[in-house]
Amino acid sequence: MKRLLATLLLGSTLAGPAFAFDISAMNEQEKEAFGQAVRDYLMANPEVLVESIGVLEARRQEQSVDNDRLLVAANQDAIFNDGHSWVGGNPYGDVTVVEFLDYRCGYCRRVNDQVQALVEDDPNVRLILKEYPILGQDSDSSARFAVAVKQIAGDEAYLKAHHALMALRGEASLEALGKIADEIGVDREEVINLMNTESVNAVLRANRQLGETMAIMGTPTFIIGDEMLRGVPQNGLEDYIQAARDKQDG
Repeated sequence: MKRLLATLLLGSTLAGPAFAFDISAMNEQEKEAFGQAVRDYLMANPEVLVESIGVLEARRQEQSVDNDRLLVAANQDAIFNDGHSWVGGNPYGDVTVVEFLDYRCGYCRRVNDQVQALVEDDPNVRLILKEYPILGQDSDSSARFAVAVKQIAGDEAYLKAHHALMALRGEASLEALGKIADEIGVDREEVINLMNTESVNAVLRANRQLGETMAIMGTPTFIIGDEMLRGVPQNGLEDYIQAARDKQDG
């Protein structure tokens, strides 16, 4: 009886098509007896419920990963070839790493050195950075500044601005941003004047639309191959890069 109840509980929790238990076929007395038996069994064996919840959560995670892969496949051009995002590393690398970032995000700041080291250590990685400001006015101002620097002075100046913004601890005021412009050798007035123009608006709008399509609600979010990583992987990015290469080779 205990083994039968465990099977019934696990099967009903996971609700798979292969399970055919139909409680509606019972009369009221049978339903009452069955319900009491289930309660008694769970009280005596709570680990069964814990086990079934764990299996259900694993299946939900698998479904989430599958859904993310479909999103990546459906938005390839916007993710990997939008024409406006900064592209670094090896432009012909065999694996592309895309990062959606917010310059005021503590996690983005902590992982920044790791991302740069990854590109330096692996000559076959292509890196794409997408500004995705979601943490308020300073986030928006920082993103606008970075995009404006790229449009005015190109990729090398952008990368300098990117690192300076990641290191900025105070407010992203116009004065603070102007100092960064001075430090990286870009005309501060020209950059600041460009920040709120349509050319910058268009980039941030496209990034926002893509992020919403991809259901990105936090930063950093990485896309490596066909995988989307929501947050910073505990074991770093290298395993995901290798997995992307293995899929290509397979």
